[in-house]
Amino acid sequence: MPEARHRLPCPPPKDSAMTQLQINGQAKDVDVPGETPLLWTLRDELGMTGTKFGCGMALCGACTVHMDGAPIRSCVTPLSAVAGHDITTIEGIEADAVGRAVQQAWIEQNVAQCGYCQAGQIMTAVSLLKTTPQPTDQEIEDAMSGNICRCGTYPRIRAAIQQAAKRLAQGGKQ
Repeated sequence: MPEARHRLPCPPPKDSAMTQLQINGQAKDVDVPGETPLLWTLRDELGMTGTKFGCGMALCGACTVHMDGAPIRSCVTPLSAVAGHDITTIEGIEADAVGRAVQQAWIEQNVAQCGYCQAGQIMTAVSLLKTTPQPTDQEIEDAMSGNICRCGTYPRIRAAIQQAAKRLAQGGKQ
C-alpha cells in the first residue's frame, strides 16, 4: 500500500481532532478536522488511493466505500460521521467471499477499460450481492444506476455481477 503523503512539518489546523477510524479491520488514527470528507482522509492522510475522486457531489459513485456494510459516497461523508463505524475500502474488499467473487468476475469479464470508476462499481456490486444474492437484471440496473462508467462497460458490469452471483451460489466454485 502506498505511504501517506509526506508533508512539511506544521501544526495541525486549529479545528482538527485526533480521530480513530476502523478501516479494513484495522484501527487508524488521523488528526484532521471533523468536516474533512472521508475520501480525502483515505487518500491524503492514509495513502489509500484505491478510492477515487469523481465529481465531489455524490453523483458518480467513484468514491463509494462501505460503512458498516452499506455503500456510502466518501466524497461528501465527513470524517465525524464515520468515527465508531467499520469502513471497508476497495483495498480491503477481498477479505470476504463476496468481495473476492466480484473481483474475480470483474477480471474474467474484462470489465475495466480506463478503470477509473471500477473501485466504486465493485464496492456497489459487493453491497448488492450481500443484500440480494441472486439479483435480477432490473435489480442490478437499479443498484448500479448511481455509478457512472464513462467507458460504457455496463453490459460487462452486469455480466460480472451475474457471474459472481452464480459462483457464490455454487459455494465459490465455477
